[in-house]
Amino acid sequence: MISNNTEREPSYMIKRAFYQDSLSSFMKLSSNEILGRICREDYNFDTNILQRNTWEKEIYILKDQLAGLHEGYILFEYSIPRMGKRVDVILLYQNIVFLLEFKCGDSEYKKSTYNQVYDYALDLRSFHRESHNKLLACIMISDKASAQTCILSEVDRIVEPIPCNAENIRYAINKVAHSYNEPEFDYQKWAQSVYLPTPTIVEAAQALYHGHQVEEITRNDADAINLGVTTEALNEIITHSKKHGRKSICFVTGVPGAGKTLVGLKMAINYSNAEKGEHAIFLSGNQPLVTVLQHALARDKVTRGKETGDYYTKTEALRNTKTFIQIIHSYRDDCLSNFNTPPAERIAIFDEAQRAWTKEHIQKFMSQKKGVNNFDYSEPEFLISTMNRHQDWAVIVCLIGGGQEINSGEAGLPEWLDSMRRSFSDWDIYVAPQLSDEEYRYGREWKSMIRGLQVYERKGLHLSVSMRSFRSPEMAGFIKAFLDRDMETAKIMFSHIKDKYPVVITRELTKAKSWIRSKCKGSRRFGILASSGALRLKPEGIFVKSDIKEEHWFLNDADDVRSSYACEDVATEFAVQGLELDYAIVAWDANLRLEHGVWSYYNFSGNKWKHVNDEQKRRYLKNAYRVLLTRARQGMVIFVPKGSADDVTRLPEFYDSLAESFMSVGIELI
Repeated sequence: MISNNTEREPSYMIKRAFYQDSLSSFMKLSSNEILGRICREDYNFDTNILQRNTWEKEIYILKDQLAGLHEGYILFEYSIPRMGKRVDVILLYQNIVFLLEFKCGDSEYKKSTYNQVYDYALDLRSFHRESHNKLLACIMISDKASAQTCILSEVDRIVEPIPCNAENIRYAINKVAHSYNEPEFDYQKWAQSVYLPTPTIVEAAQALYHGHQVEEITRNDADAINLGVTTEALNEIITHSKKHGRKSICFVTGVPGAGKTLVGLKMAINYSNAEKGEHAIFLSGNQPLVTVLQHALARDKVTRGKETGDYYTKTEALRNTKTFIQIIHSYRDDCLSNFNTPPAERIAIFDEAQRAWTKEHIQKFMSQKKGVNNFDYSEPEFLISTMNRHQDWAVIVCLIGGGQEINSGEAGLPEWLDSMRRSFSDWDIYVAPQLSDEEYRYGREWKSMIRGLQVYERKGLHLSVSMRSFRSPEMAGFIKAFLDRDMETAKIMFSHIKDKYPVVITRELTKAKSWIRSKCKGSRRFGILASSGALRLKPEGIFVKSDIKEEHWFLNDADDVRSSYACEDVATEFAVQGLELDYAIVAWDANLRLEHGVWSYYNFSGNKWKHVNDEQKRRYLKNAYRVLLTRARQGMVIFVPKGSADDVTRLPEFYDSLAESFMSVGIELI
């Protein structure tokens, strides 16, 4: 349905498309007028001849194929902010949202086109408010391909991509329209709808790198803490530090998946102008995260270059992205070789700062791996010292995840503050009130941790809502309650979650794979996750000791057996921390098991399980499962093996009580 003023776009209309108009106006206007309006809106780059010719061809085909259709609304190049891309054409007709993806010149129907248009539909379903209850119909158009039988298949109110050529688009549209009787809706209201995207960290990095603002590509609704609040708080601190010649350190905290890394990437991009003396760098000790982001940006640069005629080799593109995102150890080594020279950067963003090493751990590493003896710093203290070399101002931003320390030698928050007290007590320290919570303190008393330091509270430095599990932000709270054995709270929280965020449990891996494949359409990513200590999952076909190349596992397509889609290689907590999947199989082994209702911690050594008695190692093991259980954005299946009475390392009682515990809070067994 079109409201009465459809022939003229109101001045308040949100411009998400290069061209939008009623179908009747589209048919009346000349092709040159329509093309001119599209080109005028293409302000991001100079329209090249190839793109212009493509639009001209699309207009010609649609004017022919849409003749005779009435009361519709058409949009060209409709923005999908989360993906940093645009749908070629959206047609609102018979109260159905048709998504048309053109591949002009193609003589075959490609799987990549199928996934592309399906991904657009899934994005609209999840993030576009006016599309939540609408029928979405996908059409993939290879104009020179042979006609195929039009078969309709609908899943979750999305008609799966229909292959069309230049001559049977109208037939497909009419077949869908005649097969459904949809309630009326206002087409202009749909076009102006709020879009509340929640990107993956890879998508976010790509979009930010190409000039999108954080507010464009993330949720901005009343139920989510606007990431802009945190970036603005950091901007104010940086401005103040620069103006007054102060050295400052900021601790940004948040629940798993709240967007801490996204904030860090945005700050690094905002302050990347060395000419202003504001050069920033994003640093992480998380090698898999750095590798995936570097390769994702490089691949994207190569792909976009082909589209615009700017050709880059993969090596050239990688060299460029490595100046923007670096592994923290490379930065440390460079600063060691230039010990008295200030780094080029005035602003250093340290991702997952809780994973910085203790003095003992880094001393051992530097001696054995680098030949540097008597290294007299913890990693936090050395990193602060590098920025302290500046004579006037400098800012450090530490992104801290509570309860996510997963490896021996990780210092956590206390060492950062102890380092400040020992050597940098003149620095200004900015924290969120939540930083005093137990999950950050390692059992230390907060007042003693900050004694003698200049500490200032800023509420904007905490991100309290998970953006990863956008279907249910309460997921992180449920996982915390379950791991803390607060079963009454876990049961209540899961009752709020289960209808929005599917979680099931199974005792058979084949069922887990079937379930997850049934849930994932388009290029939604899924894979198997397991603890690095889950050594007795090997009889189930899960080998945690088998190394993966993270750039292949997280970025390659479904036809590559090295990718996560194949469900052949498994990612551990070390590979997946800071990254995410749409759906996950979380495989659980007997290294963390329930005995008499409480957690028991084990390490598999030789041919038997041994108790873990060290409190810190116990915390790492529990946190490993916390990481695994909070990686999936849209749903997960928990695989708990049945075990075997004939194998003393996999006895059924190691697993049964855990499965029963999951079911006791309402998780369905499949």
